[in-house]
Amino acid sequence: MSTHAISAPHAAEGQSIAPLVETPAAVFPPDLTVREATERIREIIKTHFVTYVYVVDARHHLLGIVTMRDLLLASADSRLEQIMLRDAFSLRPDMPLMDALKLTVNKHYPSYPVCTEDGHLAGIIWGAKLFAAQAVEISAQAGSMVGVDKEERTTTHWKRSLKFRHPWLQLNLLTAFVAAGVVGVFEHTIESIVVLAVFLPVLAGQSGNTGCQALAVALRGMTLGELKSGREKSLVFKEGFLGLLNGGLVGLTAGIGMYAYAVMQNTPQSPIVLGLTVACAMTASCIVSGIAGVMVPVTLRRFGADPATASSIFLTTATDVVSMGCFLGLATWWLL
Repeated sequence: MSTHAISAPHAAEGQSIAPLVETPAAVFPPDLTVREATERIREIIKTHFVTYVYVVDARHHLLGIVTMRDLLLASADSRLEQIMLRDAFSLRPDMPLMDALKLTVNKHYPSYPVCTEDGHLAGIIWGAKLFAAQAVEISAQAGSMVGVDKEERTTTHWKRSLKFRHPWLQLNLLTAFVAAGVVGVFEHTIESIVVLAVFLPVLAGQSGNTGCQALAVALRGMTLGELKSGREKSLVFKEGFLGLLNGGLVGLTAGIGMYAYAVMQNTPQSPIVLGLTVACAMTASCIVSGIAGVMVPVTLRRFGADPATASSIFLTTATDVVSMGCFLGLATWWLL
């Protein structure tokens, strides 16, 4: 008996599910009896894997589905139309892969019928293959966020990998210059209060992590179809509020750390004010980073860009600029 071996799916983001569609083996008319259907299935399973019986009319329109359980428990003289499940869930052959995944995320069936708009049974998709395609798509999204092309694998030649990755690194360098420019604006402040330089990467790292957390939630919501038009405001408020809470807590810890470091270094500036500066800057930057983690992918989606690919680089720039600018700005205002 042959089984439906799961190979690497060929459908990718932006493509339809058509490459995953297969011809169903057990397709019967509605007037067929359970006894006749069972006899046919005994022959079919010698060469095909069967999970459902698909009941169609003379024009091959899907009328319903019969499960193996219902077939087993039904009377031998019952007709399939009497025991079939009507109005069965189905997919469209031209449906994008991501749309199909959104519809089936809470419907874990062995297979799904694929029908045209007029109800014609075009084939089936095995659930295992569909979710294998989902795994490929998720792994591709993770790579695209850091400039790794979806086609790159561990066996990809180094020249091809260089071609994929290098443009992203050049763009990332350009945005890094923006953050460096912000630090340059406050060059006099850093020269006057050298201890500030020690905590610059601390603020940038914490605010960056806050933004990435919000970004992950936003991208997940987009993938699952949860972040629809009109719901962005509530998520922005939620992430901003979480940024306030998390920023306040980690800001308190960072402020204490700055206070202790300033005391040990015997800085001429007040250790209390330095600690307060770090705490306030951390809180403010985490709030902005949380909001940016939602706004960046939402804005990119509205302009037709791929949020998973482009969000990371813009978010990193925003969090670096905000965290460093806020920290050095407050230090200039309060200490100079």
